[in-house]
Amino acid sequence: MKITATEFERIQGWIYRNARPLDLARWNYHFKQASCDPIVAALYAYQNPDGGFAHALEPDAWNPTSSPIQTSSAIERIEEIGGLDKDHPIIIGILKYLASDVDFIANRWCNVILSNNNFPHAPWWNSKADSRERSEYNPTAILVGFILKYAEKSNPLYQKALILSQELIALYIQKPLLEMHPLLCLDFLYEKMLEVGLDNTIGFRTAREKCYQDMSAVIKQDMDRYNEYACLPTVFITTPAHLLYAELKEAVDKDIQWKISARNEQGLWDLSWAWSNYLEAFAISANWWKADLAIRNLLILKNFGLLEGY
Repeated sequence: MKITATEFERIQGWIYRNARPLDLARWNYHFKQASCDPIVAALYAYQNPDGGFAHALEPDAWNPTSSPIQTSSAIERIEEIGGLDKDHPIIIGILKYLASDVDFIANRWCNVILSNNNFPHAPWWNSKADSRERSEYNPTAILVGFILKYAEKSNPLYQKALILSQELIALYIQKPLLEMHPLLCLDFLYEKMLEVGLDNTIGFRTAREKCYQDMSAVIKQDMDRYNEYACLPTVFITTPAHLLYAELKEAVDKDIQWKISARNEQGLWDLSWAWSNYLEAFAISANWWKADLAIRNLLILKNFGLLEGY
C-alpha cells in the first residue's frame, strides 16, 4: 500500500492552509524541489539577538527566551538541509549563544529553563519536570555535535565540546538501556563526529555499537501498541540504508504500513500527546506538530518508495 498522488495532493492542500512558514518551506524543499533558502529565512524569525533560538520553534514551549532545547531544534532543521557554511550568521549566532554559558549548569546544557513556566508549554517543559537524567544527553549531545562540526579547532568552545564528547561517550558506555530521546541525541552526536573525522576517539566505536543495540532493544514491535506514544521502528530507521533495517525489516515494514493506514479523515496523522493546560495554545501547537509529522512521515514513505510519483 502506498500514498497515492491524490492523497498526497490532499495532504499538501492542508499543509498550504495550515503550516507555518518554516514548515511550508520545508515541504517545498523536500517535495517540490524548491531551494532551502526560505527555510533559512524562516529560521531567522526564531533566533534571538543572543544567538539562541526560542518562540516555539519546538512547538511545545512558547517561551520567547533562548533555550538550549529550542536551539537544538534549530540545529536539527539546519542539518536537515545538509548544514550551512561555518561563517553563516545563524551558525555564528548559535556558537555565540553556546559560548556564553547561559543555561550551562553542572557541565550540561539545561533541558528545561525556569522561564518556560511563564508561557504556554507542555507539562514536560515545566521546571518541575526537569531532572539530571533528562538533561544528561538531551540536548547536550546535539549541541556538542554541532560545535564539533562548526567551531574552529582554535576556539575554546571547540575544546570544551571535545572534552564533553569524550565524557558523554565514556558515561554512555557504562549506562544501562536508555529511552528513545537520549538515544536520538547520542545518535546525532555520533553522526557529527563521524562526519568530521572524530570516529577514532577512544570509545567511539563501542558507544556507537551500543547505541544501535539500545535502539533495537527499545523499539516497540507490538502492533497493538502502535497507537501509543511509543518508540516505533521508524523513530530511528527512516531509510532502507539504516544499519538496523535488515535485522528489523518485518517490524519496520509493519510500522510503515500502519502509518499509511492510521491517518484521520483529513489524510493526516493525529498527535499521540496533548497538554493538560493552555488548551487554546495547544490547539495552535497541535497544527504545527501535525505539519511537522506529515513531513517526517512522508519523507520516510518517500525513502521506502511508498510515495507515488517520488
